[in-house]
Amino acid sequence: MAKLPKAHQFIDLSDYGRPVARWIAQALKSTAFTPIHVTIGFIISGLLAILCIYYGYMWAAAFFLIFKSILDAADGELARVKNTPSYTGRYFDSVSDLLLNLLILLMLWQVTQIHLIWTVLAFLGIQLQGTLYNYYYVILRNRFNGDTTSRIFEDKAPKALAGESQKTVDFFFNFYHILYSYFDKTIYILDRQAAQSERFPNWFMTIVSGLGLGSQLLIISIMLVMGWINFIIPFFIVYSLMIFVLIGIRRIL
Repeated sequence: MAKLPKAHQFIDLSDYGRPVARWIAQALKSTAFTPIHVTIGFIISGLLAILCIYYGYMWAAAFFLIFKSILDAADGELARVKNTPSYTGRYFDSVSDLLLNLLILLMLWQVTQIHLIWTVLAFLGIQLQGTLYNYYYVILRNRFNGDTTSRIFEDKAPKALAGESQKTVDFFFNFYHILYSYFDKTIYILDRQAAQSERFPNWFMTIVSGLGLGSQLLIISIMLVMGWINFIIPFFIVYSLMIFVLIGIRRIL
């Protein structure tokens, strides 16, 4: 199921793994595997990538980062084909993404011995980049009657869906809220008028998708295999300037 009506669908640069993710979901549709199992799979893939970076196996690290990105899409696809939506799975997915991003950057800090403050800035930049992308995307989906499982503001635990307990949803929501709320508030403060914007052209959303997690992992993978590991953290600090560029473009539009 598409997340947006056809007229508002755009080329999502961060979603390159979707075709393979759909194939994986179809292959697992009639099995006992659940979306949570797939999420655990992408956690394992991310951890293997981190281990490969430590030992200098950069091509293997790139493979596992891309595979992680594919599985990150596959858990949602499996939930759709099995018709088993889950807030628990959604928050578990998001929490896992943030923690893996942190671990990846900490490993890059360990290997390159760049100053910790630059690593922290890169991490904050990466999270804000992804938050801006999600902010605009959720506004677009809510406005044009696309997928509405995500909310612009996540300030209250949702009611548990069939097959999951409210206690589990509350636990993962609270964990999610602690990790993400400050990034959400920062982006909202920077562009609080976005929800009233009349235009989100497809070309603009394609550019914004370059800040998505899939795009970030692809960039890291390319830089690893090119031997540019020492430049990854500085790159994402500078790349964060795109946040202000895109907000400026959105306001002009």
